[in-house]
Amino acid sequence: MGSFVTEDNNYAHLSPRLSVTDAEPDRNLALELVRATEAAAIASSPWVGFGDKNAADGAAVDAMRGLLSTVNFNGVVVIGEGEKDEAPMLFNGEQVGNGSGAECDVAVDPIDGTRLTALGLNNALSVLAVADRGSMFDPSAVFYMEKLVTGPEAADLVDLRLPVKQNLHLIAKAKGKKISQITVTLLDRPRHAGLIEEIRAAGARTKLLMDGDVAGAIAATREGTGVDALMGIGGTPEGIVTACAIKAMGGVIQGRLWPTDDDEKQKAIDAGHELGRVLTTNDLVTSDNCYFAATGITDGDLLRGVRYKNSRIHTQSIVTRAKSGTIRFVDGEHQQDKWEAYTR
Repeated sequence: MGSFVTEDNNYAHLSPRLSVTDAEPDRNLALELVRATEAAAIASSPWVGFGDKNAADGAAVDAMRGLLSTVNFNGVVVIGEGEKDEAPMLFNGEQVGNGSGAECDVAVDPIDGTRLTALGLNNALSVLAVADRGSMFDPSAVFYMEKLVTGPEAADLVDLRLPVKQNLHLIAKAKGKKISQITVTLLDRPRHAGLIEEIRAAGARTKLLMDGDVAGAIAATREGTGVDALMGIGGTPEGIVTACAIKAMGGVIQGRLWPTDDDEKQKAIDAGHELGRVLTTNDLVTSDNCYFAATGITDGDLLRGVRYKNSRIHTQSIVTRAKSGTIRFVDGEHQQDKWEAYTR
């Protein structure tokens, strides 16, 4: 007849790997988190294409903060947003959740792609990740890292220390593709001019992103997105959020801290970081008990954006739980008049 509940509220026939103790985030947390990213996406959606990225971000922050305050966990924001920009923020060290339940690290980005949202361009997401307290990597104010992300086929083969061409051939071989069929996504930045030349000289294609390398990185791990790898220098906080997602999805993220000046370099050294060290998925988030949620704000490679139809608001989200390896895509329909507080 299946599992039954014992007096200590554990499932007698449940694998220990899937069971949850009182000290750990409850598995229902995954759906609570996706409510928060849905709220942030809906709140920011009226600002899509209106050219004001701070207004969009402020609406998303307020909505995410409000929803998180109702969630049954004791969270501390360790990866906040707004520090690189002069923008509203869920700040590092902020307490989130209702204060009860498991103690957790929280990484937030109410909008990954504020400029994309302001311009009405693809791949803007609201993202959120949660893991056991003390398990997320502390970047020590080094805001950027060199990254390599690919899916499970080549996860054990690639190495950030190898030449670009060699990594691309390893990915192509693992996927059973010609090198000319491999697509690498990366941020469209002047610093990547040489990398773009290397990728193309190796015979692979490039797909340049204006912003939003969380969406690009996750797309690199998923079948059917048309993206095989992400390379280049992007945000360290975004790398940690991505690692939480990859824990459930499979694949790999590798990164090396990339200080922008001597001050950042010294901060990293003072914090005990070895700047040349390649950080892996398990270095960026050490716990297997972690969650990731994202909701599309604008259409993208990974998710559809917020849509309005008659009296309904439609959202599409992804939510993962690493401990069970579960990935859920959630299509939501929301009654528009219930969300009047978030209309412009």
